[in-house]
Amino acid sequence: MAEADVREAVASDAAEIARIQVETWQTAYAEILSPAVLAGLDSAEVEQEWREAVTSGAATVLLAIEGHWTVGFCVAGPAPESEVAAADGSLPDDASTTVLVSSLLVEPRWGRRGHAGRLLGTMGRRFAAHGATRGIAWVPESDSASLSFYRAAGWSPDGTVRTLDAGGRPLREMRLTGPLEFEFEHH
Repeated sequence: MAEADVREAVASDAAEIARIQVETWQTAYAEILSPAVLAGLDSAEVEQEWREAVTSGAATVLLAIEGHWTVGFCVAGPAPESEVAAADGSLPDDASTTVLVSSLLVEPRWGRRGHAGRLLGTMGRRFAAHGATRGIAWVPESDSASLSFYRAAGWSPDGTVRTLDAGGRPLREMRLTGPLEFEFEHH
């Protein structure tokens, strides 16, 4: 295996991030998202959104690198109150120190090589060093690979679910929560 690393994304990485998102969604989420949503992914629009995300500083965007290839990415930032609130709208005591992992994708062809664990681990350590206490992520109930990954990191469902409209198809997601500092079991 070529050397693997994690680094912060810069504006010039937007095209690669967009490519990874579009290709991964079209392969890994073909059963989850509607064909209309997948067909409507415009690489140029997605690239512009990522360029803005990387340069705005509103969230941290990390890349997984293997050799000369960008193989995945992770996006996280302070959790908005609406994302960390309980179903009844109440806020947990640690709402202000909770991090939302809004996206964590590794191209399927680069999967099972530790990239997702390095991304989440690096992101977690960065936020923990600045006072964050835990992380949350929303994962489709039918995405067994992502659910297994987060469980391996010590994250578990907190009982909150939501249903999104994914191009006319309901998409149920579970909120997972867990520690920001952990060691993955290596198989």
